[in-house]
Amino acid sequence: MPSRRPFRRPAAVTAVVCAALAAGLLALPQSAAAAGTRIHDIQGRTRLSPLAGRQVSGVPGTVTAVRSFGSARGFWVQDPHPDDDPATSEAVFVFTGKETPKAAVGDAVTFAGTVGEYYPGGKDAGLQSVTEITDATWNVTASGTPLPAAFRLNAAAIPARYAPDAGGRNIEALPLRPGSYALDRYESLEGMRVSVADAPVVGPTSSHHELWVTAEPGHARTARGGALYSSYADPNSGRVKVASLLPLDQHPFPVADVGDELTGTTEGPLDYDSFGGYTLQATALGKVTDHGPAPETTRKQQADELAVATYNVENLSPATPQAKFDRLARALVHHLAAPDVVALEEVQDDNGPTDDGVVSAGVTLKKLTDAIKAAGGPAYEARQIDPVNDQDGGQPGGNIRVAFLFNPDRVSFTDIPGGDATTPVRAVDDHGRAALSASPGRIAPTDPAWKDSRKPLAGQFSVKNRPGSRVFVVADHFNSKGGDQGLDSRFQPPARSSETQRTAQARLVNGFVKDLLVKDPKADVVVAGDLNDYQFSPALKALTDGGVLTDLVNGLPRNERYGYVYNGNSQVLDHMLTSSHPARTDYDIVHINAEYADQASDHDPQVLRIRP
Repeated sequence: MPSRRPFRRPAAVTAVVCAALAAGLLALPQSAAAAGTRIHDIQGRTRLSPLAGRQVSGVPGTVTAVRSFGSARGFWVQDPHPDDDPATSEAVFVFTGKETPKAAVGDAVTFAGTVGEYYPGGKDAGLQSVTEITDATWNVTASGTPLPAAFRLNAAAIPARYAPDAGGRNIEALPLRPGSYALDRYESLEGMRVSVADAPVVGPTSSHHELWVTAEPGHARTARGGALYSSYADPNSGRVKVASLLPLDQHPFPVADVGDELTGTTEGPLDYDSFGGYTLQATALGKVTDHGPAPETTRKQQADELAVATYNVENLSPATPQAKFDRLARALVHHLAAPDVVALEEVQDDNGPTDDGVVSAGVTLKKLTDAIKAAGGPAYEARQIDPVNDQDGGQPGGNIRVAFLFNPDRVSFTDIPGGDATTPVRAVDDHGRAALSASPGRIAPTDPAWKDSRKPLAGQFSVKNRPGSRVFVVADHFNSKGGDQGLDSRFQPPARSSETQRTAQARLVNGFVKDLLVKDPKADVVVAGDLNDYQFSPALKALTDGGVLTDLVNGLPRNERYGYVYNGNSQVLDHMLTSSHPARTDYDIVHINAEYADQASDHDPQVLRIRP
């Protein structure tokens, strides 16, 4: 059975623990090996063990689960005789590395070993730690003993507030308040048996055999059954990841989509990892009940409407299987009703991740346009600008970029020479109307805001049945959230360091649109793409500054404002924005990917229909 967890070195006293000890925030007993040490003594009342770095012995408990695969093998031990302090966990993980532990569920044991704090993903990742026992030995005193009852995770047990606000500082040394904060509740249950019952699925099954459920079925649900992430203040406390300790060949992991239900009881120890935080490692799995809605289809544009779409095609290159090209094509033709203009993100060069200096993307785009035509769609043409090699971020060697597709039967692309990888496009005056100095052209491509990031592509279009019409489309793919601290970070609130660059990028695009509108206040401008940020973020505030652009997602019903699902949160990363002219718009997020275990991309496409 595969494991996503990295190989773990034997845990040692971390710098954080040492600092806490030096500051007097933690205290060690004279002899941790003294008789009477229990698991709740090891876990303590904070996120860090008061016995970290010390030897313990003769600690009693019952084996509740065994991980017998991967490089992070071991077993969980829980004390069947808990104390009366809800802040202290009664279980701990005994780490045996690559060695399969000789322990069985139901064994009553006494163990000895070194107490440590392990940081999944490394300490610099900013995540919380897992208290564990290394270099362990144990004695089985009885077999087949009953397991402690699982703690039921439900709305009554999980506080609405997610984490204490420490001004961005480390919360590890703070006393746990499981009745006040969701993260404290989960930490107080670290390693213990927990359960969910009839749990709604809010994150689809991944290729790593994981899914997300919510233990708060009445909280912040989307129109299609997900958990809506609508502000920094509400990360949806009830989200819990579900993985499995059961052998896949005997117990296949359930394949579920958002909106389904994990019916019955799912239970097992509560773990923590670097791929999503608190995880119910199931020893018993519920059954999937299909409640999820079917993939959506948007309406076709009318004769006097221009349909513009945005679609992140997720690292598309000739190395991509043909089946993905075919699925993307069918989606564009049938689910998106063959938009007139498509802004594509994550188009890779003609040999994909091979890093050999190739930057052209003609083969990639032709494979897609050929697939669209084979699916019954129009004979799209493409426009894009090759980047400087290895300067636009993304998968190394892939040279991802944004690109335009357009249907020449419906629209014309205004080709204006002069656009290249490093020459900035400008708004120019054309007899009282706005125009581009180059089409396609890149916006401020040498500005530091675009370092290791995709540069926006501006294009000028005209609608064939509207002589003299001009529509300016800007395709965007702002920098990723890589490097940000997770919602469940040990620093609260978590730092969003990548936000600074996106905000600078947004200001440049905003300034470009302002320049167009100075030349012609009635210019039709559409800004579209994967902006990698939320509608309530500083980047979107900078992009819409001065009222020059309207973020159309805010006009949707609140429970429909999402097109991406991450760690069980349905959220907005892709956007379509317009200038004040045209006045009439019809905007749709077409849910065909993000909520499904089987997806052609991890993003849902979007379509905007306007009358220029």
